[in-house]
Amino acid sequence: MGDKHTIIRIKDISKLGGQLVKLSLTDLMPLPPPYDKPGMEPPMTEPKPEWSKSYVTELDGYIAIDIPWKPKNKDEEGKLIEKFLEGLRKLTSKSDNWTFLQPLLLALEYCAKCQNCAEACPIYIASGRKEIYRPTYRSEILRRLYNKYIAKKPGADIELNIYTILRLGELAYRCTLCRRCVQVCPLGIDNGLIAHEIRKLFAQELGIAPKPLHERGTMLQLKAGSSTGMNPKAFLNMVKYMEDLIYEKTGKRIKIPVDEKGADILLIHNAGEYLSWPENPAAYAIIFEEAGISWTLSSELVGYDAVNYGVWYDDVQLARIALRHVEVARKLDVKKIVIGECGHATKALIVVADRILQGEYRIPRESVLPLLRDIVLSNKLNLDPSKNNFPVTLHDPCNIVRLAGIVQPQREILRRIAPLFREMEPHGVYNYCCGGGSGFAIMTSMNFTEWRVKVASRMKFKQILEAFRDVIDPKIPKYVCAPCSNCKGELRDLLMHYNATKFYNIHYGGLAELVVNAMVDLKEPYLDFLIKKE
Repeated sequence: MGDKHTIIRIKDISKLGGQLVKLSLTDLMPLPPPYDKPGMEPPMTEPKPEWSKSYVTELDGYIAIDIPWKPKNKDEEGKLIEKFLEGLRKLTSKSDNWTFLQPLLLALEYCAKCQNCAEACPIYIASGRKEIYRPTYRSEILRRLYNKYIAKKPGADIELNIYTILRLGELAYRCTLCRRCVQVCPLGIDNGLIAHEIRKLFAQELGIAPKPLHERGTMLQLKAGSSTGMNPKAFLNMVKYMEDLIYEKTGKRIKIPVDEKGADILLIHNAGEYLSWPENPAAYAIIFEEAGISWTLSSELVGYDAVNYGVWYDDVQLARIALRHVEVARKLDVKKIVIGECGHATKALIVVADRILQGEYRIPRESVLPLLRDIVLSNKLNLDPSKNNFPVTLHDPCNIVRLAGIVQPQREILRRIAPLFREMEPHGVYNYCCGGGSGFAIMTSMNFTEWRVKVASRMKFKQILEAFRDVIDPKIPKYVCAPCSNCKGELRDLLMHYNATKFYNIHYGGLAELVVNAMVDLKEPYLDFLIKKE
Protein backbone atom coordinates (compact mmCIF):
# COMPACT_ATOMS: atom_id res chain seq x y z
CA MET A 1 0.00 0.00 0.00
CA GLY A 2 1.06 3.63 -0.27
CA ASP A 3 1.34 4.23 -4.03
CA LYS A 4 -0.48 7.13 -5.62
CA HIS A 5 -3.38 4.96 -6.77
CA THR A 6 -4.17 3.73 -3.24
CA ILE A 7 -7.19 5.30 -1.56
CA ILE A 8 -6.32 6.06 2.06
CA ARG A 9 -9.28 5.95 4.45
CA ILE A 10 -9.54 7.28 7.99
CA LYS A 11 -9.55 3.80 9.50
CA ASP A 12 -6.36 2.89 7.59
CA ILE A 13 -4.42 4.71 10.32
CA SER A 14 -4.84 1.50 12.33
CA LYS A 15 -3.60 -0.92 9.67
CA LEU A 16 -0.90 -3.28 10.86
CA GLY A 17 2.65 -2.49 9.77
CA GLY A 18 3.87 -0.96 6.54
CA GLN A 19 4.26 2.61 5.35
CA LEU A 20 0.89 4.26 4.82
CA VAL A 21 2.07 6.68 2.11
CA LYS A 22 5.18 6.98 -0.04
CA LEU A 23 6.03 10.32 -1.66
CA SER A 24 7.82 10.84 -4.95
CA LEU A 25 8.78 13.96 -6.91
CA THR A 26 6.23 13.11 -9.61
CA ASP A 27 3.44 13.29 -7.01
CA LEU A 28 4.33 16.75 -5.77
CA MET A 29 2.88 20.03 -7.01
CA PRO A 30 4.90 21.23 -10.04
CA LEU A 31 7.14 24.25 -9.50
CA PRO A 32 7.09 27.23 -11.88
CA PRO A 33 10.01 28.22 -14.15
CA PRO A 34 12.93 27.96 -13.95
CA TYR A 35 12.39 24.94 -11.68
CA ASP A 36 9.97 23.20 -14.05
CA LYS A 37 12.77 21.43 -15.91
CA PRO A 38 13.92 17.86 -15.07
CA GLY A 39 16.95 17.72 -12.81
CA MET A 40 16.39 21.15 -11.24
CA GLU A 41 15.19 19.59 -7.99
CA PRO A 42 17.20 17.15 -5.86
CA PRO A 43 15.58 13.67 -5.72
CA MET A 44 13.73 12.30 -2.70
CA THR A 45 15.43 9.70 -0.52
CA GLU A 46 14.32 6.55 1.28
CA PRO A 47 14.39 6.22 5.08
CA LYS A 48 17.24 4.08 6.35
CA PRO A 49 15.97 0.54 7.16
CA GLU A 50 17.46 0.58 10.66
CA TRP A 51 15.43 3.64 11.63
CA SER A 52 12.21 1.62 11.74
CA LYS A 53 13.46 -0.35 14.76
CA SER A 54 13.15 2.62 17.11
CA TYR A 55 11.52 5.46 15.16
CA VAL A 56 8.16 5.75 13.42
CA THR A 57 8.44 5.38 9.65
CA GLU A 58 4.97 3.84 9.25
CA LEU A 59 3.26 7.11 8.25
CA ASP A 60 5.14 8.48 5.24
CA GLY A 61 8.73 7.40 5.87
CA TYR A 62 9.74 10.74 7.40
CA ILE A 63 10.64 11.21 11.07
CA ALA A 64 9.70 14.33 13.02
CA ILE A 65 9.69 12.79 16.50
CA ASP A 66 13.40 12.07 16.79
CA ILE A 67 13.33 10.02 19.98
CA PRO A 68 13.10 6.20 20.10
CA TRP A 69 9.58 5.64 21.39
CA LYS A 70 8.42 2.43 19.75
CA PRO A 71 7.31 -0.18 22.32
CA LYS A 72 9.45 -3.32 22.42
CA ASN A 73 6.74 -5.81 23.40
CA LYS A 74 2.99 -6.27 23.89
CA ASP A 75 3.19 -5.15 27.52
CA GLU A 76 4.74 -1.82 26.51
CA GLU A 77 2.15 -1.49 23.72
CA GLY A 78 -0.67 -1.95 26.20
CA LYS A 79 0.74 0.66 28.58
CA LEU A 80 1.15 3.16 25.73
CA ILE A 81 -2.47 2.66 24.66
CA GLU A 82 -3.66 3.11 28.28
CA LYS A 83 -1.64 6.32 28.63
CA PHE A 84 -3.02 7.62 25.34
CA LEU A 85 -6.62 7.06 26.46
CA GLU A 86 -5.92 8.73 29.79
CA GLY A 87 -4.38 11.66 27.92
CA LEU A 88 -7.44 11.90 25.67
CA ARG A 89 -9.68 12.00 28.75
CA LYS A 90 -7.60 14.82 30.22
CA LEU A 91 -7.50 16.68 26.92
CA THR A 92 -11.32 16.83 26.91
CA SER A 93 -11.66 17.54 30.64
CA LYS A 94 -12.36 20.97 32.11
CA SER A 95 -10.08 20.34 35.09
CA ASP A 96 -7.08 19.34 32.95
CA ASN A 97 -7.22 21.40 29.71
CA TRP A 98 -7.25 24.99 30.98
CA THR A 99 -6.24 26.71 27.76
CA PHE A 100 -8.14 25.49 24.69
CA LEU A 101 -10.91 23.18 25.93
CA GLN A 102 -13.93 25.02 24.52
CA PRO A 103 -12.64 25.45 20.94
CA LEU A 104 -11.34 21.86 21.01
CA LEU A 105 -14.70 20.38 22.06
CA LEU A 106 -16.51 22.48 19.44
CA ALA A 107 -14.05 21.29 16.79
CA LEU A 108 -14.60 17.67 17.82
CA GLU A 109 -18.38 18.09 17.84
CA TYR A 110 -18.87 19.84 14.51
CA CYS A 111 -17.41 19.34 11.04
CA ALA A 112 -19.37 19.78 7.81
CA LYS A 113 -16.94 17.51 5.88
CA CYS A 114 -17.01 20.13 3.11
CA GLN A 115 -13.21 19.97 2.64
CA ASN A 116 -12.88 23.72 2.07
CA CYS A 117 -9.95 23.51 4.48
CA ALA A 118 -8.11 21.02 2.26
CA GLU A 119 -7.96 23.40 -0.69
CA ALA A 120 -6.62 26.11 1.65
CA CYS A 121 -3.83 23.90 3.03
CA PRO A 122 -0.44 24.38 1.32
CA ILE A 123 0.87 21.03 2.57
CA TYR A 124 -2.08 19.09 1.19
CA ILE A 125 -1.87 20.82 -2.19
CA ALA A 126 1.93 20.62 -2.41
CA SER A 127 1.93 16.90 -1.61
CA GLY A 128 -0.16 16.18 -4.69
CA ARG A 129 -3.30 16.00 -2.51
CA LYS A 130 -2.25 13.04 -0.38
CA GLU A 131 -5.14 12.10 1.90
CA ILE A 132 -3.10 11.90 5.10
CA TYR A 133 -2.17 15.59 4.78
CA ARG A 134 -5.78 16.70 4.40
CA PRO A 135 -6.47 18.92 7.47
CA THR A 136 -9.58 16.89 8.36
CA TYR A 137 -7.72 13.56 8.25
CA ARG A 138 -5.94 13.85 11.61
CA SER A 139 -8.90 15.75 13.06
CA GLU A 140 -11.32 13.00 12.08
CA ILE A 141 -9.03 10.39 13.64
CA LEU A 142 -9.08 12.20 16.98
CA ARG A 143 -12.82 12.86 16.64
CA ARG A 144 -13.58 9.16 16.08
CA LEU A 145 -11.27 8.04 18.89
CA TYR A 146 -12.95 10.49 21.25
CA ASN A 147 -16.44 9.45 20.18
CA LYS A 148 -15.71 5.71 20.47
CA TYR A 149 -13.53 5.48 23.57
CA ILE A 150 -14.37 8.57 25.66
CA ALA A 151 -17.86 9.79 24.72
CA LYS A 152 -18.97 6.19 23.96
CA LYS A 153 -20.97 7.21 20.92
CA PRO A 154 -21.94 4.48 18.44
CA GLY A 155 -20.76 4.29 14.84
CA ALA A 156 -17.14 5.49 15.11
CA ASP A 157 -15.31 3.39 12.51
CA ILE A 158 -11.78 3.25 13.90
CA GLU A 159 -9.59 0.90 15.94
CA LEU A 160 -7.18 2.06 18.63
CA ASN A 161 -4.01 0.01 18.45
CA ILE A 162 -0.30 0.73 18.58
CA TYR A 163 -0.17 1.71 14.89
CA THR A 164 -2.95 4.27 15.38
CA ILE A 165 -0.90 5.93 18.12
CA LEU A 166 2.44 5.74 16.31
CA ARG A 167 1.09 7.25 13.10
CA LEU A 168 -1.06 9.86 14.86
CA GLY A 169 1.97 11.06 16.81
CA GLU A 170 3.90 11.66 13.60
CA LEU A 171 0.83 13.04 11.83
CA ALA A 172 0.52 15.82 14.42
CA TYR A 173 3.86 17.05 13.03
CA ARG A 174 2.69 17.28 9.41
CA CYS A 175 0.84 20.53 10.09
CA THR A 176 2.54 23.91 10.57
CA LEU A 177 -0.36 25.18 12.72
CA CYS A 178 -0.64 28.10 10.28
CA ARG A 179 -4.46 28.10 10.74
CA ARG A 180 -5.13 29.02 7.11
CA CYS A 181 -7.73 26.24 7.15
CA VAL A 182 -9.88 27.92 9.79
CA GLN A 183 -10.30 31.04 7.63
CA VAL A 184 -12.29 29.15 5.01
CA CYS A 185 -14.26 26.87 7.34
CA PRO A 186 -17.97 27.80 7.38
CA LEU A 187 -18.15 26.62 11.01
CA GLY A 188 -14.81 28.03 12.17
CA ILE A 189 -13.33 24.59 12.91
CA ASP A 190 -9.66 24.96 13.78
CA ASN A 191 -7.82 21.89 12.50
CA GLY A 192 -4.53 23.50 13.46
CA LEU A 193 -5.69 23.61 17.06
CA ILE A 194 -6.53 19.90 16.91
CA ALA A 195 -3.00 19.14 15.66
CA HIS A 196 -1.62 21.23 18.55
CA GLU A 197 -3.78 19.40 21.09
CA ILE A 198 -2.61 16.01 19.80
CA ARG A 199 0.98 17.18 20.27
CA LYS A 200 0.09 18.30 23.79
CA LEU A 201 -1.44 14.93 24.61
CA PHE A 202 1.71 13.14 23.46
CA ALA A 203 4.03 15.51 25.32
CA GLN A 204 2.20 15.83 28.63
CA GLU A 205 0.83 12.31 29.02
CA LEU A 206 3.22 10.11 27.03
CA GLY A 207 6.38 12.20 27.42
CA ILE A 208 6.88 12.22 23.66
CA ALA A 209 8.02 15.34 21.78
CA PRO A 210 10.77 16.15 19.25
CA LYS A 211 14.10 16.94 20.92
CA PRO A 212 14.49 20.37 19.25
CA LEU A 213 11.21 21.51 20.84
CA HIS A 214 11.50 19.97 24.30
CA GLU A 215 14.90 18.69 25.40
CA ARG A 216 16.93 21.16 23.31
CA GLY A 217 14.13 23.73 23.31
CA THR A 218 12.09 24.73 26.35
CA MET A 219 14.07 22.62 28.83
CA LEU A 220 17.39 24.06 27.68
CA GLN A 221 15.97 27.59 27.67
CA LEU A 222 14.75 27.35 31.26
CA LYS A 223 18.07 25.85 32.39
CA ALA A 224 20.68 27.82 30.39
CA GLY A 225 18.67 30.93 29.53
CA SER A 226 18.16 30.31 25.82
CA SER A 227 17.08 27.55 23.46
CA THR A 228 20.36 28.18 21.66
CA GLY A 229 22.29 27.29 24.83
CA MET A 230 23.53 30.88 25.11
CA ASN A 231 23.98 31.76 28.80
CA PRO A 232 23.92 35.35 30.19
CA LYS A 233 27.69 35.75 29.92
CA ALA A 234 27.67 34.64 26.28
CA PHE A 235 24.78 37.03 25.63
CA LEU A 236 26.76 39.97 27.00
CA ASN A 237 29.66 38.98 24.76
CA MET A 238 27.25 38.97 21.83
CA VAL A 239 26.12 42.50 22.73
CA LYS A 240 29.75 43.65 22.55
CA TYR A 241 30.10 41.90 19.20
CA MET A 242 27.03 43.74 17.89
CA GLU A 243 28.45 47.07 19.04
CA ASP A 244 31.61 46.29 17.05
CA LEU A 245 29.47 45.19 14.09
CA ILE A 246 27.59 48.50 14.17
CA TYR A 247 30.85 50.43 14.19
CA GLU A 248 32.20 48.35 11.31
CA LYS A 249 29.02 48.83 9.27
CA THR A 250 28.23 52.48 10.10
CA GLY A 251 31.28 54.07 11.69
CA LYS A 252 29.13 54.91 14.73
CA ARG A 253 29.89 53.89 18.30
CA ILE A 254 26.60 52.92 19.90
CA LYS A 255 26.26 51.64 23.46
CA ILE A 256 23.51 49.03 23.49
CA PRO A 257 21.51 49.38 26.74
CA VAL A 258 21.34 46.24 28.88
CA ASP A 259 19.52 45.86 32.23
CA GLU A 260 18.60 49.57 32.40
CA LYS A 261 15.79 50.03 34.90
CA GLY A 262 12.86 52.29 34.12
CA ALA A 263 13.19 52.21 30.34
CA ASP A 264 10.00 52.49 28.32
CA ILE A 265 10.64 49.24 26.45
CA LEU A 266 12.14 45.84 27.17
CA LEU A 267 13.02 44.54 23.71
CA ILE A 268 13.28 40.75 23.49
CA HIS A 269 14.60 39.14 20.32
CA ASN A 270 14.52 35.50 19.27
CA ALA A 271 18.01 34.42 20.39
CA GLY A 272 18.52 32.77 17.02
CA GLU A 273 18.95 36.31 15.67
CA TYR A 274 22.06 36.86 17.78
CA LEU A 275 23.76 33.72 16.52
CA SER A 276 22.57 33.55 12.90
CA TRP A 277 21.48 37.07 11.92
CA PRO A 278 23.07 39.56 14.37
CA GLU A 279 22.63 42.28 11.78
CA ASN A 280 18.89 42.29 12.69
CA PRO A 281 19.12 43.10 16.43
CA ALA A 282 22.03 45.40 15.60
CA ALA A 283 19.75 47.21 13.13
CA TYR A 284 17.21 47.82 15.88
CA ALA A 285 19.94 49.26 18.10
CA ILE A 286 20.87 51.66 15.29
CA ILE A 287 17.25 52.64 14.63
CA PHE A 288 16.29 53.10 18.29
CA GLU A 289 19.43 55.20 18.92
CA GLU A 290 18.67 57.42 15.94
CA ALA A 291 14.99 57.76 16.90
CA GLY A 292 15.67 58.49 20.57
CA ILE A 293 13.71 55.51 21.91
CA SER A 294 13.95 54.63 25.61
CA TRP A 295 14.68 50.92 25.62
CA THR A 296 16.76 48.13 27.09
CA LEU A 297 17.74 44.50 26.63
CA SER A 298 17.96 42.10 29.58
CA SER A 299 20.80 39.76 30.52
CA GLU A 300 18.63 37.88 33.03
CA LEU A 301 18.13 34.16 32.50
CA VAL A 302 15.51 33.71 29.70
CA GLY A 303 15.05 37.49 29.51
CA TYR A 304 17.15 37.84 26.35
CA ASP A 305 15.45 35.06 24.38
CA ALA A 306 11.88 35.60 23.12
CA VAL A 307 11.72 31.97 22.02
CA ASN A 308 8.87 30.01 23.58
CA TYR A 309 8.67 26.62 21.91
CA GLY A 310 5.99 25.54 24.39
CA VAL A 311 3.49 27.33 22.17
CA TRP A 312 3.86 24.48 19.70
CA TYR A 313 3.41 21.44 21.91
CA ASP A 314 2.97 22.02 25.67
CA ASP A 315 0.94 24.70 27.48
CA VAL A 316 2.78 24.13 30.78
CA GLN A 317 6.16 24.84 29.21
CA LEU A 318 4.69 27.89 27.45
CA ALA A 319 3.41 29.24 30.77
CA ARG A 320 6.76 28.76 32.52
CA ILE A 321 8.63 30.76 29.89
CA ALA A 322 5.95 33.47 29.50
CA LEU A 323 5.92 34.06 33.26
CA ARG A 324 9.70 34.32 33.26
CA HIS A 325 9.57 36.99 30.52
CA VAL A 326 7.10 39.04 32.55
CA GLU A 327 9.10 38.62 35.77
CA VAL A 328 12.17 40.02 34.03
CA ALA A 329 10.16 42.99 32.72
CA ARG A 330 8.72 43.72 36.18
CA LYS A 331 12.17 43.57 37.75
CA LEU A 332 13.42 46.17 35.26
CA ASP A 333 10.28 48.29 35.82
CA VAL A 334 9.71 48.87 32.09
CA LYS A 335 6.44 50.16 30.69
CA LYS A 336 5.99 47.37 28.17
CA ILE A 337 7.57 44.36 26.48
CA VAL A 338 8.23 44.57 22.75
CA ILE A 339 8.85 41.36 20.81
CA GLY A 340 11.33 41.54 17.94
CA GLU A 341 10.83 40.04 14.49
CA CYS A 342 9.59 36.61 15.57
CA GLY A 343 6.19 35.16 14.73
CA HIS A 344 5.86 32.36 17.27
CA ALA A 345 7.18 34.59 20.10
CA THR A 346 4.50 37.14 19.15
CA LYS A 347 1.87 34.40 19.35
CA ALA A 348 3.19 33.00 22.62
CA LEU A 349 3.59 36.16 24.69
CA ILE A 350 1.11 38.56 23.08
CA VAL A 351 -1.80 36.23 22.22
CA VAL A 352 -1.74 32.89 24.06
CA ALA A 353 -0.17 34.20 27.28
CA ASP A 354 -3.29 36.34 27.79
CA ARG A 355 -4.84 33.18 29.26
CA ILE A 356 -2.30 33.04 32.08
CA LEU A 357 -1.09 36.62 32.69
CA GLN A 358 -3.47 38.14 35.21
CA GLY A 359 -3.30 40.92 37.80
CA GLU A 360 0.16 42.39 38.30
CA TYR A 361 1.54 40.09 35.60
CA ARG A 362 -0.64 41.67 32.92
CA ILE A 363 2.06 43.96 31.54
CA PRO A 364 1.51 45.53 28.06
CA ARG A 365 3.07 43.41 25.30
CA GLU A 366 3.47 44.43 21.65
CA SER A 367 5.11 43.45 18.39
CA VAL A 368 7.98 45.63 17.21
CA LEU A 369 6.47 46.12 13.73
CA PRO A 370 3.95 48.90 14.58
CA LEU A 371 6.67 50.72 16.52
CA LEU A 372 9.07 50.44 13.58
CA ARG A 373 6.33 51.77 11.28
CA ASP A 374 5.78 54.77 13.56
CA ILE A 375 9.52 55.54 13.59
CA VAL A 376 9.87 55.32 9.80
CA LEU A 377 6.73 57.33 9.03
CA SER A 378 7.54 60.03 11.60
CA ASN A 379 10.65 60.97 9.58
CA LYS A 380 12.90 60.54 12.61
CA LEU A 381 15.31 58.71 10.29
CA ASN A 382 16.96 60.25 7.26
CA LEU A 383 16.20 57.64 4.60
CA ASP A 384 16.96 57.34 0.89
CA PRO A 385 14.71 54.69 -0.73
CA SER A 386 16.95 54.52 -3.82
CA LYS A 387 19.52 52.66 -1.73
CA ASN A 388 17.03 49.74 -1.76
CA ASN A 389 16.64 49.89 -5.53
CA PHE A 390 16.27 46.15 -6.06
CA PRO A 391 13.18 43.89 -6.21
CA VAL A 392 11.75 43.15 -2.76
CA THR A 393 8.84 40.91 -1.85
CA LEU A 394 7.28 40.33 1.56
CA HIS A 395 6.68 37.03 3.32
CA ASP A 396 3.87 37.31 5.89
CA PRO A 397 4.62 35.27 9.04
CA CYS A 398 1.40 33.43 9.93
CA ASN A 399 1.47 34.22 13.65
CA ILE A 400 2.06 37.93 13.07
CA VAL A 401 -0.45 38.45 10.28
CA ARG A 402 -3.19 35.86 10.51
CA LEU A 403 -3.18 35.40 14.30
CA ALA A 404 -2.08 38.78 15.70
CA GLY A 405 -3.67 40.85 12.90
CA ILE A 406 -0.55 42.92 12.17
CA VAL A 407 -0.87 43.35 8.40
CA GLN A 408 -0.25 46.92 7.30
CA PRO A 409 2.72 48.28 9.34
CA GLN A 410 5.32 46.23 7.46
CA ARG A 411 3.76 47.21 4.14
CA GLU A 412 3.72 50.89 4.99
CA ILE A 413 7.43 50.65 5.77
CA LEU A 414 8.27 48.80 2.55
CA ARG A 415 6.29 51.25 0.40
CA ARG A 416 8.33 54.05 1.95
CA ILE A 417 11.81 52.45 1.65
CA ALA A 418 11.65 49.86 -1.18
CA PRO A 419 10.67 51.37 -4.56
CA LEU A 420 10.58 47.96 -6.30
CA PHE A 421 8.42 46.26 -3.66
CA ARG A 422 5.94 43.73 -5.03
CA GLU A 423 3.46 41.52 -3.19
CA MET A 424 3.31 37.74 -3.23
CA GLU A 425 -0.04 36.32 -4.20
CA PRO A 426 -1.96 35.62 -2.07
CA HIS A 427 -0.70 37.79 0.78
CA GLY A 428 -1.75 39.38 4.06
CA VAL A 429 -4.11 37.22 6.11
CA TYR A 430 -4.39 34.82 3.15
CA ASN A 431 -0.65 34.22 3.04
CA TYR A 432 0.97 30.80 2.83
CA CYS A 433 3.20 29.57 5.64
CA CYS A 434 6.94 29.50 5.01
CA GLY A 435 6.82 25.78 5.81
CA GLY A 436 8.89 26.17 8.97
CA GLY A 437 6.03 26.99 11.31
CA SER A 438 5.18 25.08 14.52
CA GLY A 439 8.83 24.25 15.12
CA PHE A 440 9.63 22.72 11.73
CA ALA A 441 12.37 25.27 10.96
CA ILE A 442 14.52 23.95 13.81
CA MET A 443 13.68 20.25 13.32
CA THR A 444 16.57 18.86 11.30
CA SER A 445 16.94 15.31 12.62
CA MET A 446 16.93 12.20 10.43
CA ASN A 447 15.23 12.96 7.09
CA PHE A 448 12.68 15.54 8.24
CA THR A 449 14.45 18.47 6.57
CA GLU A 450 13.75 16.90 3.18
CA TRP A 451 10.03 16.67 3.88
CA ARG A 452 9.68 20.24 5.07
CA VAL A 453 11.64 21.89 2.24
CA LYS A 454 10.04 19.74 -0.48
CA VAL A 455 6.49 19.58 0.86
CA ALA A 456 5.81 22.04 3.69
CA SER A 457 7.73 24.89 1.99
CA ARG A 458 6.86 24.05 -1.59
CA MET A 459 4.01 26.55 -1.89
CA LYS A 460 6.18 29.33 -0.45
CA PHE A 461 8.96 28.61 -2.94
CA LYS A 462 6.38 28.73 -5.73
CA GLN A 463 5.20 32.13 -4.45
CA ILE A 464 8.75 33.49 -4.33
CA LEU A 465 9.50 32.37 -7.88
CA GLU A 466 6.24 33.87 -9.15
CA ALA A 467 6.85 37.17 -7.32
CA PHE A 468 10.22 37.47 -9.08
CA ARG A 469 9.26 35.91 -12.42
CA ASP A 470 9.96 39.14 -14.35
CA VAL A 471 13.39 39.64 -12.70
CA ILE A 472 14.61 36.06 -12.38
CA ASP A 473 17.82 37.06 -14.22
CA PRO A 474 20.71 36.08 -11.89
CA LYS A 475 22.35 39.46 -12.52
CA ILE A 476 19.52 41.15 -10.57
CA PRO A 477 19.69 40.77 -6.76
CA LYS A 478 16.32 40.01 -5.18
CA TYR A 479 15.26 40.15 -1.51
CA VAL A 480 12.59 38.19 0.36
CA CYS A 481 11.75 40.27 3.43
CA ALA A 482 10.72 37.94 6.26
CA PRO A 483 10.16 39.71 9.60
CA CYS A 484 10.37 36.49 11.61
CA SER A 485 13.37 34.55 12.87
CA ASN A 486 11.91 31.07 12.31
CA CYS A 487 10.71 32.03 8.84
CA LYS A 488 14.23 33.20 8.01
CA GLY A 489 15.59 29.87 9.19
CA GLU A 490 13.22 28.04 6.87
CA LEU A 491 13.96 30.37 3.94
CA ARG A 492 17.68 29.78 4.49
CA ASP A 493 17.20 26.01 4.17
CA LEU A 494 14.74 26.38 1.29
CA LEU A 495 16.91 28.66 -0.85
CA MET A 496 19.94 26.48 -0.10
CA HIS A 497 18.11 23.28 -1.07
CA TYR A 498 17.20 24.73 -4.47
CA ASN A 499 20.46 26.70 -4.90
CA ALA A 500 18.25 29.74 -5.52
CA THR A 501 20.77 32.25 -4.18
CA LYS A 502 23.64 30.81 -6.19
CA PHE A 503 21.75 30.39 -9.45
CA TYR A 504 19.17 33.22 -9.34
CA ASN A 505 20.51 35.78 -6.82
CA ILE A 506 17.55 35.43 -4.43
CA HIS A 507 18.37 36.56 -0.88
CA TYR A 508 16.38 36.79 2.35
CA GLY A 509 16.45 38.81 5.57
CA GLY A 510 14.44 40.86 8.02
CA LEU A 511 12.73 44.23 7.81
CA ALA A 512 14.94 46.34 10.09
CA GLU A 513 17.99 45.61 7.93
CA LEU A 514 16.22 47.17 4.93
CA VAL A 515 15.42 50.28 6.98
CA VAL A 516 19.07 50.71 8.04
CA ASN A 517 20.27 50.01 4.50
CA ALA A 518 18.24 53.05 3.38
CA MET A 519 19.89 55.41 5.86
CA VAL A 520 21.48 58.33 4.05
CA ASP A 521 24.65 58.59 6.12
CA LEU A 522 25.76 54.98 5.54
CA LYS A 523 28.71 55.00 3.15
CA GLU A 524 28.60 51.24 2.50
CA PRO A 525 25.47 49.05 2.15
CA TYR A 526 24.23 47.45 5.36
CA LEU A 527 23.11 44.37 3.42
CA ASP A 528 26.07 42.12 2.67
CA PHE A 529 24.86 40.91 -0.72
CA LEU A 530 24.99 44.50 -2.03
CA ILE A 531 28.65 44.95 -1.13
CA LYS A 532 30.81 44.62 -4.22
CA LYS A 533 33.35 41.84 -3.88
CA GLU A 534 36.96 42.68 -4.70
